Amino acid sequence: MSLRVGIVGAGLSGALMATMLARRGHRVSVYERRPDPRAVEAEGGRSINLALSHRGLRALDGVGLGESVLATTVPMRGRLMHDLSGRTALQPYGTEEHQVIHSVSRAGLNRMLVDAAADAGADLCFGARCEDVDFERAEVLFETGEGVRERADHDLIVGADGAFSVVRGLMQRRPGFDYQQSYLTHGYKELTLPPTPSGDFAMDSGALHIWPRGGYMMIALPNADRSYTCTLFMPLLGENSFAALEPPMAETAAVGDAASPAPAEAIEGFFRRSFPDALPLFPDLVEQYRENPVGYLVTVRCSPWVHEGSAVLIGDAAHAVVPFYGQGMNASFEDCRLLDEHLASVTRPGAELAEALTAFAEPRRVDTDALADLAVYNYTVMRDRVASRTFLLGRALGRLAHRALPGVFLPLYTMVTFTSMPYAEAVERWARQQRRVRHGVLALILIALILIIRGLS
Repeated sequence: MSLRVGIVGAGLSGALMATMLARRGHRVSVYERRPDPRAVEAEGGRSINLALSHRGLRALDGVGLGESVLATTVPMRGRLMHDLSGRTALQPYGTEEHQVIHSVSRAGLNRMLVDAAADAGADLCFGARCEDVDFERAEVLFETGEGVRERADHDLIVGADGAFSVVRGLMQRRPGFDYQQSYLTHGYKELTLPPTPSGDFAMDSGALHIWPRGGYMMIALPNADRSYTCTLFMPLLGENSFAALEPPMAETAAVGDAASPAPAEAIEGFFRRSFPDALPLFPDLVEQYRENPVGYLVTVRCSPWVHEGSAVLIGDAAHAVVPFYGQGMNASFEDCRLLDEHLASVTRPGAELAEALTAFAEPRRVDTDALADLAVYNYTVMRDRVASRTFLLGRALGRLAHRALPGVFLPLYTMVTFTSMPYAEAVERWARQQRRVRHGVLALILIALILIIRGLS
């Protein structure tokens, strides 16, 4: 017997989850409010390129997609830091040569995953907007356009519909559901840096480029077409902010009047001061800056992810995180792998299904809460600290400790990015390692003092 599964959302996690469950023989229907991504152009200006690493690759390998996805990516061996004078310095991501992360197009990957779900036998319903869920009956009410509404009942509903999830919003109406969202005071604007006139990459393609400026920054990830997706992260208000580049609103402006575009001299002047080596690489900086919207950065935490044995949340619907540890997609894909493993032996609804969902969700929520904290913390690191001598010294000492004691000391970034160690366990292990390092340093200082005192006596 197979389960009847309704998945709301055909984004990255929804399409991968559909592929996994359909391959196990379950009857899977996917409801997506947007058009089929294989038939339309991706929306520009809001994608923030994705960094694929170990956790995501492990999930893709499980459905035989790892190699084909890797063929569309650009490997990045580290962060390439740009200072104000244009000098660069590489900070490797891993402790081993093979430890790289992979820049991948969100739109291209989504199309591949939708194809895989269709090939696995999932029924894909695009232009179907979820309006309501009857959790007791595992029934989805969706609108297919022009006011036409349909209902479909299932054994299990999977909410994979993103940070502003409709399924989660309906769960929130039920007693006992905890929900928290927090926005950063910073936003982002996406820009595209094209290939050179000869068709080459304009910069080193083997790295994620960062222009850290203390309080704000710009990053650039390489694309397979030899362009770069650049993302400017800045405060929404205040000095060196998006608001600071906008012209002041006239006192006579009426409510609802369209804002004037940012002056060209303000945009170019800001980039000349902040990113002088990048400015000449943008042939249409002003047009892009004006056309692309400012995006917002939100963290979502909620509990429980499960409604008895009838519904479960995954991906951003359960745990949206800001993008500064490169783990949002990887964590969502890991959700799919773990949920698939918990459902592997479940063939009918009831107590067995409810137990499997709870066994997946409860420990996983602890891990994704730890990831959410890491992602916010890493923004301050990337923006303010990666160029400091103290940070670089600590990083170098960490690499030396790993080489001296590889089975004992692992850098936090290595545990998060290049292993499947649960996130909370990685954070706890890192904290223990830090305590051992501090105790070791104190012991060395004490020994040195004793030797000095003995020498003086």
